[in-house]
Amino acid sequence: MTSFADLGLSAPILHALEDVGYEQPSPIQEQAIPPLLKGQDIIGQAQTGSGKTAAFGIPLMEYVDPEIRETQALVLTPTRELCIQVTQALRSYGARKNIDVVAVFGGAPIRTQQAQLRSGGHVVVGTVGRVMDLLSRGSLVLHSCRYVVLDEADEMLDLGFIEDVERILSSAPSSRQTALFSATMPPPIRALAERYLYDPVMVKVAAQNLTVDTVEQFRIEVASGDKAEKLAEVLAQERPTQAIVFVRTKIGCDRLGRVLKDRGMNVRVLHGDLSQGQRDGVMLAFKGGRVPVLVATDVAARGLDISTVTHVVNYDVPTSPDVYVHRIGRTGRVGRSGRAVTFVEARQKRELQEIEEHIGMALTEWKPGGHVTPAPVTERPRRHDKPKITRTGEGPWTTLLISAGRADGLEPGDLVHAFTAEAGLEGEAVRDVRVLERFSLLDVPARDAERVITALDGHRVKDARLGVEAARA
Repeated sequence: MTSFADLGLSAPILHALEDVGYEQPSPIQEQAIPPLLKGQDIIGQAQTGSGKTAAFGIPLMEYVDPEIRETQALVLTPTRELCIQVTQALRSYGARKNIDVVAVFGGAPIRTQQAQLRSGGHVVVGTVGRVMDLLSRGSLVLHSCRYVVLDEADEMLDLGFIEDVERILSSAPSSRQTALFSATMPPPIRALAERYLYDPVMVKVAAQNLTVDTVEQFRIEVASGDKAEKLAEVLAQERPTQAIVFVRTKIGCDRLGRVLKDRGMNVRVLHGDLSQGQRDGVMLAFKGGRVPVLVATDVAARGLDISTVTHVVNYDVPTSPDVYVHRIGRTGRVGRSGRAVTFVEARQKRELQEIEEHIGMALTEWKPGGHVTPAPVTERPRRHDKPKITRTGEGPWTTLLISAGRADGLEPGDLVHAFTAEAGLEGEAVRDVRVLERFSLLDVPARDAERVITALDGHRVKDARLGVEAARA
């Protein structure tokens, strides 16, 4: 069995991997690390949970010289959540070499990030928009950048970032080494690789090696006009603890979310047109278990790794077998079993056949009454004692100061729950939650600020009595 030492890594990196408890490389790491150490470009096709961050991060840390105070490597990510996650991982890999890793992303003060870049920044991990902004200001210079990673490239495509990605690649030296990682390989991503990668090595983790075997998979043949009604039936019969319902388009996502809400279901939508604050609110509510049903596009659900997701529903047939495998991998996590139900219209029989050939099995026909899990979540009672305020993310916003923080045992989810359950806000209307040692900050729509302060000032969360007031500028 291959070990990290067998891959030819240096002592500081091996020690750092021991520090974080890594024992042996995953398949994607075993295949990707050797060519990257040789300086070759690679295309890595791997889903979340396969260990791809270490696959590109470990060779990246081998390359970086901590004595050179310039940006030597750049990792582009599509979302802030992934940016933070990758940054934390890279810092652990480079800890024994004293490598400075700087995260740059939207929704945080750009001046702070500019100061971090001036004082260091061997490695920059950033979202596409913020990297473009820093390049245009001259705060980020890539003339010494020898290593570029595109992480979750297909998500960048779905978010409309590919043109900006190309501009960023054009700003880096042509002699750089480039690694592109993507869960799926749609034609525009293949075209991007052909233009900007030199003779890349293709590394792919077979879908069958991932989470397919922990998920029971079903199909339902349904007419287009009957899908919403059938979905309500499936959710009522299956009674999931938490479910993700995948749709193909942002418009379809919003439409289906409205239909389910009109039925009284506690449901949120997640897609690329939401603001960062809205996405944060939805993600916190779903991860905290306060939202049982999430209607999402593929791109929006990419970073979700939640062990309590018991069901995945493919409301729209996935665009490719790889996307299918990626979707159903959102359930059946951490050794648990999950259930996936795919809606198939008459015209989509060919897509279904391709999926079945890809996973090496036929999907079972779903029938009512076949399975019920013990935790019901379908419809919530309609309550009229507290007003429910839905916001779309437009300003103005007011920052509130809360007189409790980490020292009081508070976490961001505690505050989001208090502001939604007690003050009547939707999760999307609570954004930029910052829990500090002795106090916390968060933003709410300005028109609701006074009402929210009245509702929550003096309210007890855990062992802390909240003092809530508008923060002074």
